[in-house]
Amino acid sequence: MRYRSAFIAALVLGGVLTTSPASAEPGRQRAVSWHSCVIGADDVLGAALEQAGARCGEVSVPLDYGRPRGRTIQVAMARVAATDPARRRGILMLNPGGPGGSGMELVLAGAQMPAVAARYDLIGMDPRFVGRSSPLECRWETDTFVRSAGPDRRTFNESVALANELAAGCTRGNRDLLPYASTRNTARDMDLIRQALGERQLSYLGYSYGTYLGAVYLQMFGAHADRVVLDSAVDPDVYGPGLLSRNAPAIQAALEHWAGWAAGGHGLGTTRREVLERVYRLAARTVHTGPYTVDPHVLPYLLFARLYDDSAGTYEELAEEIRVLEREGPPTPALEAFLAGLSTGAGYSSDRAGTAVLCADRAAGTNPDSYYRDIQAHRGDEPLFGPMTRNITPCAFWPVRPEEAATTIRNTVPALIVGADGDPATPFAGQLAMHRALQGSRMLTVRGRYAHGQYLVAGSACVDGTVERYLVDGVLPVRDTGCRLSGPGRAAVRG
Repeated sequence: MRYRSAFIAALVLGGVLTTSPASAEPGRQRAVSWHSCVIGADDVLGAALEQAGARCGEVSVPLDYGRPRGRTIQVAMARVAATDPARRRGILMLNPGGPGGSGMELVLAGAQMPAVAARYDLIGMDPRFVGRSSPLECRWETDTFVRSAGPDRRTFNESVALANELAAGCTRGNRDLLPYASTRNTARDMDLIRQALGERQLSYLGYSYGTYLGAVYLQMFGAHADRVVLDSAVDPDVYGPGLLSRNAPAIQAALEHWAGWAAGGHGLGTTRREVLERVYRLAARTVHTGPYTVDPHVLPYLLFARLYDDSAGTYEELAEEIRVLEREGPPTPALEAFLAGLSTGAGYSSDRAGTAVLCADRAAGTNPDSYYRDIQAHRGDEPLFGPMTRNITPCAFWPVRPEEAATTIRNTVPALIVGADGDPATPFAGQLAMHRALQGSRMLTVRGRYAHGQYLVAGSACVDGTVERYLVDGVLPVRDTGCRLSGPGRAAVRG
C-alpha cells in the first residue's frame, strides 16, 4: 500500500473451482446506465475520460450477497469501446491495485496498448467503497497507516496509538459497511458487471493487489474467465493485514541496488557501503524539512515508497531527498507532496479505502505484544525495514471480524503472471507462490529489475509483446520464461 503507485501514474500519464461458477446473484436482471463521465466543473478525471472517448455508468449490487435482495450500493465504471468493432473479442477489466485504487483511471492507458484496445472494450471499475463506488470515508489526517515501529518499545507504543486512532476513524459512520468490503464481494461485483454487460466471459488485467482480486475471481468464477494477466503478483496465502510482513529482505535488496547506483557520483559516498551508512545514520535521527518532521517512523516508509521504481530519474530523486534531509534544508516539491500527504492526508488516499479491504479479507492479531515480539525477533536481520513491515495495523483494532474465510487459491484456470525478481513491493517469492497456486498459469519474469509493475511500465518490448500476444492472440508462453532489461533510463549500478 502506498500514497500513489508510481507505475499507475506512469500508466495514466505517459481448473478445479471450490465454489460454483454460476451467477453471483441469480434471478435479478441488471443493466448499466451510461452517461457522461464528467460530474462537475473541476472533475479532472472525468474530463480526461471524456477526451479518451469513455462513457461512465453504474450497476446496483447487493451490499451483502447473503441477502441478495436487501440493501444495495452503486459500483461505478468507465468504458472505452474497442477501436476495431469488427474484431472485438469482449471486455477487458482493469484494476491498478491498492487495495483502494481506482480502476476508472486505467482505461486512460488504452493509447499505450493500441492492439489490445482494438480488440476489447476497456472496463475500469472502481471497486466497492472506492472512488465513485459508494465511497467509504475514513477520517484520517494521513494518507496511509504504514509507518515503522521505530527503535524501541516507546516508539512501538506510538504506532499502537496511531493504529487505534485510524481504526476509529474508519469506524465512525461506516460500521455497517465494513463487514462487506472484502475481495470476495468485489469479485462478485465483477461478475455482476459481466452479466450486466451481456458478456459470457471477461478478460482481466490486474496489478499488485489486483492480482489477488483476479485470482479470487478465477477461484470463484473461473468458468467465466477468458484471458487473465496478473502483473506483480502478491502471495495469495499472505495477503491481508500482514501483506507486507515478508517484504523487508526485498526492500533491503532494492535499497542496496540504489546505493550501488548512488556510489561515487551523487554526493553520498564513494562505495555502496558508505551510501548505506549515510542512510542508516539518517534513519536513526529526527530531522526537519520545512514544516515537516522525518523521524524513525517515517524514513523507512519514504525509502520504501521511492524504491517502487528503479529508473535513473527516481533514483536521483531519492538521492536528492537524502541530501536535503541530512542538511535539514527545504523540501523538494516531490518530498513536500509526500510529507504533506503523510501528515495531513492531502495525498493519494487509496489506503483509506483499502484498509477496509485488508481487514475484511483476513483476521488480524489483536494483541500488540505479539507484534512487538515479532519485530524484536527479526530486528537483527531486518533492522531498517522489519519494524515497518511487521508493525501493527488498524486491523488489530477493527470493530468487526471478516464475514467469510480468506479464499484458498488452488485451480488450473490459465493465466499469465508477470513480475520482476527484484520487486520490493510484491517480492519474487510471493509471485512464485501465486504461480504455484494457479496451476494453469505461465510466468514471465523480468530479470534484474528492482521495481513494481511491468507491463506498459518497464519499457520492455519483451514484456509488452508477450502480454499482448496473449491478450490479442491467446498465445501463452509454452513454458515459464524471462526478459532482461537495458537501455536509456535504466539506473546503472557501479558496484
